[in-house]
Amino acid sequence: MLRNRRSEALFALALVAPFVAIYGLVFVYPTIKLFGISFTDAPLIGEGSYVGLENYTRLVGDRRFATALWNTAYFVALTVVPGTMIAYAIALGVNRLSGRLQAAILALFFLPYILPVSVVYLIWDWTLNFQFGIAMYLFEFFGIPRIPVFKSTAWFMPAVGVITIWWTAGFSILLFLAGLRAIPAEIYEAAALDNAGRWASFSRITWPLMWPITALVLTIQLISQLKIFDQVYLFSTGGRPNDNLVLVYYIFLRAFQSDQGGRAAAAAVVLFLIVIIVSVLNFQLTRLSGGRNR
Repeated sequence: MLRNRRSEALFALALVAPFVAIYGLVFVYPTIKLFGISFTDAPLIGEGSYVGLENYTRLVGDRRFATALWNTAYFVALTVVPGTMIAYAIALGVNRLSGRLQAAILALFFLPYILPVSVVYLIWDWTLNFQFGIAMYLFEFFGIPRIPVFKSTAWFMPAVGVITIWWTAGFSILLFLAGLRAIPAEIYEAAALDNAGRWASFSRITWPLMWPITALVLTIQLISQLKIFDQVYLFSTGGRPNDNLVLVYYIFLRAFQSDQGGRAAAAAVVLFLIVIIVSVLNFQLTRLSGGRNR
């Protein structure tokens, strides 16, 4: 018996070892190195001298970092909950369809998700560009003046938020649809026998049973949108990038334009801690809410 346990442990270790090695190489070691660099004045490439907490204290008084922090929080508020609810509503609608029509509608919503960000940028720049965008000609047709969407501080984040929801909703819809299909039909049949209407079925059956999927989608969206960079970087071209800074964009500028690896590492550590703290808080809140729903 002891020998069998040892052989099973060795076999399990052999299976886990490649993952542990790769995980340590591509995540644990770079993370430890990141924390170390954040306490130095190192450039992007090369060593630096130890400066203690100076990089972190300078972040507190950095106006550009404060702008990046605010814009990131604003973008998260614009996209996470609204994007999740929109995907949920679409999944509920698609779930009522069947056959080829359901497959076609689902493919239509999922198609943007497989597009690279460069293609997404070209599509929406072609649509909302101030000079030649299709939407601008429609505005003029209805007597509405043209709006410099990507060059206006007020319009930039809401526009990028809408584009991001359009781009990423497909994956969330698939998750919600999988959850809806996992709910046994017998539960709805029993509710129908009790004369339960659509709202009662949704509030008493669908919403509570779908809460784990909702919490998962919220967590995925929260982590993804906290690390927003590509859309902001591309749509800021020719606009006002300093007003549209987000945390990853700020790290990029510090590291690759200012050659300040230490300060970029400190900002990256702050973002890393924010992601961990917000994700844990979101998990705890959704778990508590899920317990109440039950």
